Amino acid sequence: MNYATVPQTSSQQALPAWRSRVLFVLLLAGMAVLLVRAVYLQGIHNDFLQQKGDARYGRVIEVPAHRGMIIDRNGEPLAVSTPVESVWASPSDVEVTPKQVKQLAQIVGLSNEEVKAKLSDDSRDFVFLKRQMAPEQANQVILLGIPGISLQREYRRYYPGGEVTSHLLGFTDVDDNGSEGIELALQSRLGGRAGSQHVIKDRRGYIVEDVASLRAPKEGSDVALSIDSKIQFIAFNEIKQAVEQHHAKSGSIVVLDARSGEVLALANWPAYNSNNRSKPALNLMRNRAVTDLFEPGSTMKPFTVAAVLETGKFKPDTVINTENGVLSIGGRKIHDTHPERSLTVAQVIQKSSNVGAAKMALSLPPQIFCQSLSEDGFGAPTGSDFPGEATGKLRDYKTLRPIEQATMAYGNGISVNLLQLARAYTLFANDGELKPVTLLKQEIPSIGTKIFSDTTAREVRDMLELVVQPGGTAPLAQVAGYRVAGKTGTAHKLQNGKYVNHYVASFVGMAPASRPRLIVAVMVDDPSGSDYYGGQVAAPAFSKVMSATLRMLDVPYDAPLNNVIQAPKEIVGEDA
Repeated sequence: MNYATVPQTSSQQALPAWRSRVLFVLLLAGMAVLLVRAVYLQGIHNDFLQQKGDARYGRVIEVPAHRGMIIDRNGEPLAVSTPVESVWASPSDVEVTPKQVKQLAQIVGLSNEEVKAKLSDDSRDFVFLKRQMAPEQANQVILLGIPGISLQREYRRYYPGGEVTSHLLGFTDVDDNGSEGIELALQSRLGGRAGSQHVIKDRRGYIVEDVASLRAPKEGSDVALSIDSKIQFIAFNEIKQAVEQHHAKSGSIVVLDARSGEVLALANWPAYNSNNRSKPALNLMRNRAVTDLFEPGSTMKPFTVAAVLETGKFKPDTVINTENGVLSIGGRKIHDTHPERSLTVAQVIQKSSNVGAAKMALSLPPQIFCQSLSEDGFGAPTGSDFPGEATGKLRDYKTLRPIEQATMAYGNGISVNLLQLARAYTLFANDGELKPVTLLKQEIPSIGTKIFSDTTAREVRDMLELVVQPGGTAPLAQVAGYRVAGKTGTAHKLQNGKYVNHYVASFVGMAPASRPRLIVAVMVDDPSGSDYYGGQVAAPAFSKVMSATLRMLDVPYDAPLNNVIQAPKEIVGEDA
């Protein structure tokens, strides 16, 4: 059988041998390049792949440090940090359904659009959805099972005293760093230092392994304040009551340990609750006892008297011509509320005579007078180191006119803060020694600076006792069972450069007067109504706080329990 010859197509024709060899060589070259690249990446430059892997599966997260606790002098907690959870997301890892977005938004308290915006921000590897949530609430987020969303342990500050200690302690921000008050002043001690942790997550964004601690957190230190929380509570309630009773603008109170200079209580009203994370109005946040200045009025007269007693020109029984209550200086007139033809130095304090104080001040050279007030601590920091403390204003003696020197003698033309004024009275409580004040508990009482002689300090203290007795300006400051020494102040307020019929009422006193243990200073700003004298407005608050505190500290009596004499209906006032 003959078969016809079938012609070959072009595809069936034999290919040139060189083409197959070229293809083989190209394949070998490609494999060699890949092999060299693999050896380079995995053997020589393996950190490149490690970085890429870490970028996809590794995270370095912050490990917050536990903030130190603030306690009072008896160990009672004033500020503690409680654990909370913060919800964070890695947007590139998030896989979420519209239903889950809605559920997530409800839990964290955001709108659906806000949640979507945060989760779609691929430019960021880390974004907070909600800070400082309660653990049980944060766990609801995890139960949604959304890849790329995790929790981070943080701490939130809690203040058991709330508004009672708000001005003193201040508060922390969302990162638990001090923003106001003691929290800010002692940030370096309380705050500690955050650490960091390297973790690995799976392809769904969940953390599956803690790799290493890159830096261990350093916990903050606890701080013991000089504050007694029980005394603080009493002082706060009394200044609040005084402000509300007299429909005043505000009020402040300071309680000092007269011997050590420790601040046992410091409070203001109105106040705010430092546990409320929403920022209160600025006028509510000010610690007025430290940051606000006022003209002290007649509470300055004891320092004028002490200055002249030190010179030897006057003695407690020296008689001063008080000009029937009117003194003219350079065309200006100084008045007394209760005119007298003459008064002794002691009666100038008891009756609160402006004319008598002015005459004593003018007997001194301006330099000596101003230097004495400066040595008393006026125009200088108290040493409390409280943030925003105002130092007050003390005139330069070189530019001091006679009328200005005269008015400074009874507390006009000079400004102080209440803590500064309370500190100055340690001079009379410690036989002429000015104590530095502190907000921290002291194991050993601090050493002060000797300013006046023992004799001068005790003579002024004796005069201050007359103030609370019949005929004085503050019989309402009496305390049953204790001798009290103190001074009232009633100063006209300065507005737009002029003195107006608005007042600052104050009282600063100490007890027991035989050997002072406590100093209490009270200031009420702008009381309205017919009662505006320091003896009417501030002295009663002083009496209540001093009485309760002396008994709480079990201070021995130095007077009969029936020593309190019924105060007259009309309180002797002072005009400043």
